[in-house]
Amino acid sequence: MNPVWLLDLDDTLHDAISRIIPRINQRMTDFVAHELQIDRARADALRREYWLRYGATLLGLIQRHQVEPGRFLQATHSMAELGPLVERDVRLIQALRRLPGRKIVLTNAPHHYAVEVLTRLGIHRLIDHLIPIESMRIAGHLRPKPSKLMLRAVLARHRLEPARCVLVEDSVSNLVSARALGLRTVLIHGFHRRAGLRPRWLAGPGRRVGAQVRSSHELTRLALRR
Repeated sequence: MNPVWLLDLDDTLHDAISRIIPRINQRMTDFVAHELQIDRARADALRREYWLRYGATLLGLIQRHQVEPGRFLQATHSMAELGPLVERDVRLIQALRRLPGRKIVLTNAPHHYAVEVLTRLGIHRLIDHLIPIESMRIAGHLRPKPSKLMLRAVLARHRLEPARCVLVEDSVSNLVSARALGLRTVLIHGFHRRAGLRPRWLAGPGRRVGAQVRSSHELTRLALRR
């Protein structure tokens, strides 16, 4: 039986960390500074603090300052600025065409951003379903990755057996949550290596993930395990 692939987007299917993520971070800092009426240095520190404490800057802004998520996501993910930075990769298109099984993109990015990135990458027709951050709500509250509660809800909603699913990610913490629920896991580390983040992002000798590869191009060659 073919697996169901739960594919992250940024730094998993394409390189976001080199040019896109720094711009999103700048936009987040600008938003925090304007929203809370503080200087940019304090806003940048708060952005980082909330990311580390809550797993996402947005969650900290919601819990501590009652920020409306839609305004934040529109302000920080402007595709007029970010869209042209997405580069089509023919090897990715070919790899996804060869990859057996359903393909679901599961991303903490907003819907409008994910749709345009997938379109610019030329893989939107190869994806069976998209689950952006707006769809990661449990009892009315946002629960993005690495929330186990959200992952359980996704599995139930799409009638997926954990053992059939493979989460493909650049974030070890997201993969650890999935593995605890019985999903198979693959760490994509190539984009982070190129950015000099190898010690921070690789799973290390503890083997907290099932497999590690440089890019999504290699998924068809994996012998998957939990």
